[in-house]
Amino acid sequence: MGIIGSPKKVKLFCGIIFSNEKVKQDAFSVLENKFGKIDFISDIMLFDFSNYYNPEMGENLKRLWVSFEKLILSSQLAGIKVFTNSLEESFAINSKRQINIDPGYITPANVILATTKDYSHRIYLDSGIYGEVTTIYKKNGYTKLPWSYPDYLSDTATKFLLEARQSLIARLKEC
Repeated sequence: MGIIGSPKKVKLFCGIIFSNEKVKQDAFSVLENKFGKIDFISDIMLFDFSNYYNPEMGENLKRLWVSFEKLILSSQLAGIKVFTNSLEESFAINSKRQINIDPGYITPANVILATTKDYSHRIYLDSGIYGEVTTIYKKNGYTKLPWSYPDYLSDTATKFLLEARQSLIARLKEC
């Protein structure tokens, strides 16, 4: 029989899709106020992997990722997703989002995203929120899974995730 232990803390991040720079900056301020200092920001890239958000958010969307210095417990993810959904709504105009903020966390082994959508490869967390293993760390990089979003496998995302992962590992060694 295995011995039940306490989970290690994880590194919170948010994937952000936006077109309006002011809305992005305002969202950063709210996120930092809620979760603490942002420690890594990815390069900005065009979000041209899908047109899923275009009817609601318009054309020429941009994508980036941010992570936070303060580590969290993985059990906090559902509540964080509920918060980011309400934050998206606070920036909406005529019920159309101006920004998409998808929280997740990084462990040494994988990247977990929170979602409101159930599917065969997702598990229920709490409060109507599901968790998805979006990619796994293997052999010095992230590995594509059948459901991995293409933007999470981009060079921009990979660079960000690897940097944030290294920061997490260094912090866990301090504990």
